[in-house]
Amino acid sequence: MPRLRHNEQPADLQDAIKSTAWKQITESGATSLSLRGIARELGITAPAIYNYFQRRDDLVTALIIDAYTSFGDWQINARDAVPQDNPAGRMTAIGLAYRNWARTHPQRYQLIFGTPIPGYVAPLEKVFPFAARSLGVLVSVVEALRAAGQLNADDFPKVAVGYEAAFSTWKNYGGEADVLSLSVAVLIWSHVHGLVSLEIANNQPPFGINGDALYLYELALINKQFIRG
Repeated sequence: MPRLRHNEQPADLQDAIKSTAWKQITESGATSLSLRGIARELGITAPAIYNYFQRRDDLVTALIIDAYTSFGDWQINARDAVPQDNPAGRMTAIGLAYRNWARTHPQRYQLIFGTPIPGYVAPLEKVFPFAARSLGVLVSVVEALRAAGQLNADDFPKVAVGYEAAFSTWKNYGGEADVLSLSVAVLIWSHVHGLVSLEIANNQPPFGINGDALYLYELALINKQFIRG
């Protein structure tokens, strides 16, 4: 991104700030994020940034929301490209979209799912609706299976006593879904998350240069495990 001339600002400074922040994250990691550094990169004064983001943490929150929004869009588009009467196809499609998004946007993936930034605590009331929207795509597929009697999870572990409130919070943001569907969705997510996180961190086991075969095998196992008939 070219530096701005003195007293010159881009038409949308907020977008320019976030774009430069992603550049910083790509080059030096999220822990290096600095409002003053972004101001220097853009050739503007620090107060110009403070009009949009008063603290570094406010910018981090905005980046997390943008990342979840992009991630959710990919999940929704993948699900809706497959007919509702093909739940196995939908499950596979969103699983592939999960990995493809992470490989396309590794810094965004790491920001929302990777190592926490020291000292940063995400404001739940701001971030959770966007996180729920993205995970809600998987939940919707599992819930459709359950409602149709096709979910194979009869002996699935029950929610531990005292943790029911977390599911009530989910319904406030992610919509109605049976506790069983939410629980199964979390387990499925942990399966794909584990493989994708290994791959993004370049710790993929030796099942191919890019892990395609192993990931497709895992998606097939998920369908076999949780979809009846």
